Amino acid sequence: MRISQLSAMLAGVAALLVCAQAQAGEEVIKLDDGPGHDTVTTSCVLCHSLDYIQMNAPVMTRARWEATVRKMIDKFGAPISSDDAKVIADYLSAHYVGAQQ
Repeated sequence: MRISQLSAMLAGVAALLVCAQAQAGEEVIKLDDGPGHDTVTTSCVLCHSLDYIQMNAPVMTRARWEATVRKMIDKFGAPISSDDAKVIADYLSAHYVGAQQ
């Protein structure tokens, strides 16, 4: 009985080590500092990774960010107030616009 408990414990420790190793290779996404940063990071990560912002930036304009934020609220039910939606669009437009306006 004691050997099976020890085996189970060692299997659990091994599983934790594998998980920790897999996560260690993940890159931490850091967005630019600025007004609205905290609102963006706390609101957007409720539904998706912050790397979506950086991945989409090259093709985004202010109008596209505004439409995207509105879509997140209207279509996907993101719990973002109108005031926060403006803050988010302002921040994204100031830091992550790559397309010509």
